[in-house]
Amino acid sequence: MFPSSVTAATVICPQGCFLPDVSKLHKIFNLQKPALLLGLALFSAPALAISHISIEAAKVEAPQGELRNARLDFNLKTSAVNLKSQYRPSSEQEWTDASLNCARLVNPKKGSWQCDSGKLAAGMTSLPFSLRVDTQSVKGRQQFDAQLAVQKASFSDAAGLHAGENVNAKLKFKAGQLKQGWNWQFDLDWSGGEVFWQPFYITLNNSRLGSHQLRGKGTFNEQLIKVEEARLTLQDIGSADASAEIWRAGTRIRNLQVATGAVDLEALYPLILKPLLEKTALSNLEIAGKGDLKLSMLDGEIKTAHLNLQQVDVEDRNSHFALYKLNADLPWDYDQVKPVRLAYEGGHLLNLPLGKTDIKAMLNRYSLTAQEIDLPLLDGGLNLRDISAVWVDKGWHWHLRAEVVPISMTEFSHALSWPAMQGKVSASIPLVTYSQGVLMTEGDLRFKLFDGTIDVSKLTMRTPLGIAPRLNADIHMRNLDLGTLTRTFSFGAIEGKLDGDVNNLRLANWKPVNFDAAFYSSPGKYPKKISQRAVENISSLGGASAAAAIQRSFLRFFDQFNYSKLGISCKLRGDYCAMDGIESTGDAYVIVKGSGVPSITVLGYNRNVSWGELLERLKRVTAGNSKPIIE
Repeated sequence: MFPSSVTAATVICPQGCFLPDVSKLHKIFNLQKPALLLGLALFSAPALAISHISIEAAKVEAPQGELRNARLDFNLKTSAVNLKSQYRPSSEQEWTDASLNCARLVNPKKGSWQCDSGKLAAGMTSLPFSLRVDTQSVKGRQQFDAQLAVQKASFSDAAGLHAGENVNAKLKFKAGQLKQGWNWQFDLDWSGGEVFWQPFYITLNNSRLGSHQLRGKGTFNEQLIKVEEARLTLQDIGSADASAEIWRAGTRIRNLQVATGAVDLEALYPLILKPLLEKTALSNLEIAGKGDLKLSMLDGEIKTAHLNLQQVDVEDRNSHFALYKLNADLPWDYDQVKPVRLAYEGGHLLNLPLGKTDIKAMLNRYSLTAQEIDLPLLDGGLNLRDISAVWVDKGWHWHLRAEVVPISMTEFSHALSWPAMQGKVSASIPLVTYSQGVLMTEGDLRFKLFDGTIDVSKLTMRTPLGIAPRLNADIHMRNLDLGTLTRTFSFGAIEGKLDGDVNNLRLANWKPVNFDAAFYSSPGKYPKKISQRAVENISSLGGASAAAAIQRSFLRFFDQFNYSKLGISCKLRGDYCAMDGIESTGDAYVIVKGSGVPSITVLGYNRNVSWGELLERLKRVTAGNSKPIIE
């Protein structure tokens, strides 16, 4: 802690005191403590002849940094001490002006020094303080007792990663020399102010009772720092007790024991958890309830951990998920297999209601297994089997088999605020795997809707619970009943069946950025009729003027028309859709091809349509207020 060298020091006594050559004394006696310079000045001449002492040093070096052009002024009449210098931390290249002032440095008794009004200033740091230091020797061993208080302190670094404002704190520190090493004890009480210490922001209102406190005691020697007892108490949150042994070389943890009491998660989350989870799906939560944690480490590795959650409510403010009345008993042991349990009363996933659930599994070091987990969802649910997960290379890797127990599409569509749909949806997935942030399925997901089938294949998702998930899939629809489909979406009446393919679908943050989509009438013989309203809506999507022609001709007297086939396609790239139909004719493309009497052929003319504009047209159509677009 003391400077390793002092060079070119000079002592100035205005009334002509005598002092030997300090630089030579330093070489002869290997002086290490600059305080000795002051002592030499005080006792090298009669006390009555000295009223003011100045000590100058061109350079002072220590492991923590360097001082240059240092000047210490000590007024013997007022006991004022002023130190001015330039300072450079060992980790930086730039020099900073620094000063240390004490309005009155007193020595009330032997071995005791006291400064009631001092200030340290360096760069963007302003530290008003009071300090008392007591030293004594007991049976030849040194005892040290210091009390430091700061009031309205502020600091900041150039990078903006550490800053404080109006900080009020008190520190008590004691140390005693042992046969080998020292014992120590400290008590830190932070009662007010704001501190940002990347990534944490902590604030205390001075008008409130209470404070953040850190207390501890232990020993240290040349090899080891031992923390026998330590307690951290965070206002309105709770406390944690710890003990530890730390190797001084490399600051390596030899062993560590931590145990918290019941912690208030509502207060803990914004202060500690949110900054640590900033780039995850858990970065914007509303949470309430209690939790406690026990943790032990040996030689830098975690050996045991035990997390308990009691009656926790957690909800994502982005409405992605929520769990209510969550209880969890999650023990972990490096050497032993442990049963884990997690249960909740309800919740939702992407606004789909979750029913009461009780999950049990086995945790074997870095792997988790479970034979079966049932997750109630609406009137059905998800049945997961053969679940296996392992933590490898700083990430989870897992696989499972899944089955969707039939879920009512009426309830499903209502939960997602979709138009009401009929039927049930079910699926069986032979295998789902997740590795390095990528979720993949083997086998197709089959949905039975609108008296037809919808198959999803080649489904992959990247960071599905992250802040920017990505999805890839192919979707194939067959024999959907157009009557049921168009009634569901208020599109106007169409009789017939529909096939569709959406290939190379890519979603980024749940928004489409790429796909090749085509929807067309299914092959086969069946009634094929389309209403005038449906014709108007289709022409609105294609941006054609066929609907206007209908209104101007005798065809406006017919409510429905015959058609032989229909179809429309869109190839989305970025924000634009390349439109097409079942065939081309000149500059237009055919969307509906008429047949029989009366018949109607609908043409589209816009080949490139903004995706945003196409969505707006769909909204107008399904809202029932579409108007023909004349372009």
